[in-house]
Amino acid sequence: MNIKKSILTRVRVAFLLIALFAFAIVVKVGRIQFADGNKWKAIERERRFVYQPVYATRGNIFSDNESILATSLPFYRVAFDPSIADKKIFDEKIDSLALLLSRFYQDKSAEEYKRKIKNARLKDRRYVRLNNRQINYQEKKMMAKWPIFRNGKNKGGVIFEKVDKRFRPFGMLAQRTIGFINEDKNGAGLEYTYNNKLAGKDGEALFERMAGGSKQVYDGTEVKPLPGYDIKTTIDINLQDVAENALEKALVAHDAEYGCVILMEVKTGEIKAIANLGRIAEDVYMENYNYAVANQGLTEPGSTFKLASMMALLEDSNMQLTDSVETGKGKQKFGGVLMTDSKEGGYGTITVEDVFAKSSNVGIAKLIEEQFGNQPQKYIDYLQKFGLNSTLGFQLAGEARPYIKKPTDRSWSRTTLSRMSIGYELKISPLQTLTLYNAIANNGVKVQPIIVKETRKADKTIERYQAKVLNEKICSDETLKKLRQMMESVVEHGTGRHVKSPDYKVAGKTGTARKIKNGKYIKTYSTSFAGYFPAENPKYSCIVIIDSPQRAAQYGGDVAAPVFRELADKAYARDLTSHKPMSARITPDTRSLPVVKAGSQDELSLICNRLGISNHPVGSNMEDEWVKADSQNRSYNWKPNKVITNRVPDVTGMTIRDALYLLGNQGLKIRKLGNSGRVQSQSIPAGSPIQKGSIITITVS
Repeated sequence: MNIKKSILTRVRVAFLLIALFAFAIVVKVGRIQFADGNKWKAIERERRFVYQPVYATRGNIFSDNESILATSLPFYRVAFDPSIADKKIFDEKIDSLALLLSRFYQDKSAEEYKRKIKNARLKDRRYVRLNNRQINYQEKKMMAKWPIFRNGKNKGGVIFEKVDKRFRPFGMLAQRTIGFINEDKNGAGLEYTYNNKLAGKDGEALFERMAGGSKQVYDGTEVKPLPGYDIKTTIDINLQDVAENALEKALVAHDAEYGCVILMEVKTGEIKAIANLGRIAEDVYMENYNYAVANQGLTEPGSTFKLASMMALLEDSNMQLTDSVETGKGKQKFGGVLMTDSKEGGYGTITVEDVFAKSSNVGIAKLIEEQFGNQPQKYIDYLQKFGLNSTLGFQLAGEARPYIKKPTDRSWSRTTLSRMSIGYELKISPLQTLTLYNAIANNGVKVQPIIVKETRKADKTIERYQAKVLNEKICSDETLKKLRQMMESVVEHGTGRHVKSPDYKVAGKTGTARKIKNGKYIKTYSTSFAGYFPAENPKYSCIVIIDSPQRAAQYGGDVAAPVFRELADKAYARDLTSHKPMSARITPDTRSLPVVKAGSQDELSLICNRLGISNHPVGSNMEDEWVKADSQNRSYNWKPNKVITNRVPDVTGMTIRDALYLLGNQGLKIRKLGNSGRVQSQSIPAGSPIQKGSIITITVS
């Protein structure tokens, strides 16, 4: 009995405790619902309605002729408040709306869209994201006319949520220069550097949080966003296109690692083109880093730095360009380490001018050691005077800081002075090198390069930028004259002969610097060419860097110089003010041009370049493999000769070899009349459809 009573007692106590706990829950619920109801409703309302930013429309980036380089285009996500529409309209039009949504998005059936919207209406949901896909403005206008939606936001319930997307009309052109900025406010290029001007000022509005998203509440407290300023750059979109195409062709042809090109106006310091391409796959390059300005391009410049060494020499001595320098067999020890010239057997005794024109390492190092060997700090002082030890204050974030050794540095050794004189044991960016060459072209006035001309709001200019003068006179007029003569000699009979043009003079310097790997110099090179044109009245300065070419050509004159020439030809052709009057160009030379009719553009250009004959492609595509020759004023224009699959190509004027190659590749059987010369005629007209087994007769003479 005692055990039974004990069990009953325990059950009663447990029941009582459960009853008390349940009663406490009911009391608490009642208290929350009635006594504290208003308090919790206020908290819920405060959490449900929040102020959120309304992002401003980002400003545009323009080229020098007002072409849009980057802009923000409005896109929209479509949401819906199904509780707003009148019941009669909703019931009558929901089928049509669901069908249109299904056809437009093509991700759900009309029945699924109908069920989604009706279920939300039954549950009194006030926000439904219909689809995450973003639509453009024209699609928005079309959808605004659909059933129910046509009644607008307040009566139809449609919600078009605006999303700005950055768009570049010219695609990848100048991609790294235009740059980007991410959600963390990190980035590169103009977008990042000028973010505080482009971004504008965000507004603010009240939003109601709902399942699936947030809906703006228009209560009159919203603050409208202020759109960002536009910026106008100095970039010439046509020259930028030429620079990138020429650079890419050279990188692919030489299987190089990366390259950059900068084209600058001499007087104004305005950057007209700046291209940076790095390898991302075999024969595929894109603008991955700003090699022209940032740390990725900070390297030992090699022989292009010899200009600074010669400037210091000429400023510190009475040296004449006709003075003799003994370079011997191109091998000499400096500080116990052997230095060599690129020419096997050396140059022997040559003039100071030829030391520079032929890029003799031994000659330059010998002259610098003789002049500054006992006072190396004096040489460094000259480099500092030229501004090579400090940044330029360029308008893009991330400008590399030059590295110039001092005699007090622990890394200074007996070989440092001689090696610095030829562009080693120091680091400067391509933009720094170009600015030095530009100063020589600009009569000694060193100007700061600029890439942004102005910021503005609509048509009103907010701020205008001009290049600062960094050095009023970088060296004496006598030194300038000698330097310009030496740079012209480089192109006339030195290492830069590939740049020589019959139409205008070029002055410049080639560069070839060995690369370092694991602390040792290897037989991989960074090639370059820096200079200006037309030499007699400079309009543009330019530098080309092509890093680590892997094919047979390894020197700046063979790899980088042809890119300079192509860009210079295009820039000169567009600048009519630089052209000489026709009467001044007429010469008594009546020799006829060699016979060139048609063939491979690369081969014909190579032949003409070696013969010193001006030649240029015409038409929209500058890379046509097969061309026809049109001779004008002792020059050749290459006109496209399109080869279309399954169509008979035009082989008239071609050599037998080229004709047989083209016709054979198209599957034609060839009958040849004649044994040598060029194709005079073909039996099947060019452009005719090719029939299987067709035989074509070509007449050769």
